[in-house]
Amino acid sequence: MRRRGFTLVEVLVASSVSLLLASIAWPSYRGQLLRAGRAEGIEALQRLQRAQERHRDTFGTYAPQLATVGMPPATTGGRYRLEFVATGVESYQVQAVAREDGPQADDTACARLSLEVRQGFATLGPDGRCWNR
Repeated sequence: MRRRGFTLVEVLVASSVSLLLASIAWPSYRGQLLRAGRAEGIEALQRLQRAQERHRDTFGTYAPQLATVGMPPATTGGRYRLEFVATGVESYQVQAVAREDGPQADDTACARLSLEVRQGFATLGPDGRCWNR
C-alpha cells in the first residue's frame, strides 16, 4: 500500500527554498514601496510650485508662507511634513521631510525632497533619483 503526502525532508526543502526566495525579494519590494511613497512628497511639492506660480502671476511675488496659497503643513497622506522658507520675493525653498514615525522614515537616501525656485526656475534635490527621474 502506497502512502500519499510529503515527507518531512520534502517539506523542509520546499520551506527553505521559499524563505530563500523571500529573503532575496524583500529588499527589492521594500525599495519599491519607498519609491512609491515618495510620490506623495513629490506631488505636494509640485502642487505648491503651481500654487506659487499662480500667486506670482496674480500679485507679482511668491507667497511668503504655505497658508497664503492654501497649502497645509503636511502631505495629504501624512508621510511628509513641509518646511517652507521664503528667501525673497523672487525665490523660495521648500522641503518635504519624511516623518520620523511614518512609513518613509526608512528612506534614508531621500528623506528630504527639496525644491528651490529662483525667478521661476526650479532646482530639485537632493538627487534626480529621489524624484524618480
